[in-house]
Amino acid sequence: MKREWILTKESFDSLLAWLDANPDAAARKYEQIRTRLIKIFVCRGCLESEDLADKTIDRVARRLNDIEATFTGDPARYFYGVANKIHFEYLRRKRMPEPPVSVNDTDPDPDTDQCAREYDCLERCIQQLSPKNRELVLEYYQEERWAKIEHRKRLADQLGIALNALRIRACRIRASLLECVRNCVQTTAE
Repeated sequence: MKREWILTKESFDSLLAWLDANPDAAARKYEQIRTRLIKIFVCRGCLESEDLADKTIDRVARRLNDIEATFTGDPARYFYGVANKIHFEYLRRKRMPEPPVSVNDTDPDPDTDQCAREYDCLERCIQQLSPKNRELVLEYYQEERWAKIEHRKRLADQLGIALNALRIRACRIRASLLECVRNCVQTTAE
């Protein structure tokens, strides 16, 4: 089973350092690139434009060790090239037909048990978060499309932090939840 790569603080810091040696300039470039990626995906009609932008950034960060020494020019160009590949993957997934579902199926679906176990573990792990982190992560993943973007901007304003800082906090909480759920599912499956 292929393990999903998770953006760590170290890999994120390396990505920022690749963008610019000055941390403030690197943060500005990161925000510009991410905003541009979101616009690209929105203009292409993608419903999950923010998620696709984050996936693009994650993929670049994952490959950074391989490309850092050999890539020349503006790093933003590399992000946009990866975004094209992410978009093609998105289109391919979107075109895949949904499997037919029969109402008369009486055989229990083994995936249903797995989904229920994962859901129960997610609920447990969310309850283990501090109240502040629980509220933040539940608020962060509200709404859809443009409403989601506006909601996150308001949430950042309420917390008195930059939108990027909010994204980083949510990413860290999500990573800890993912780890907790994996451990829980593994424990309950045994």
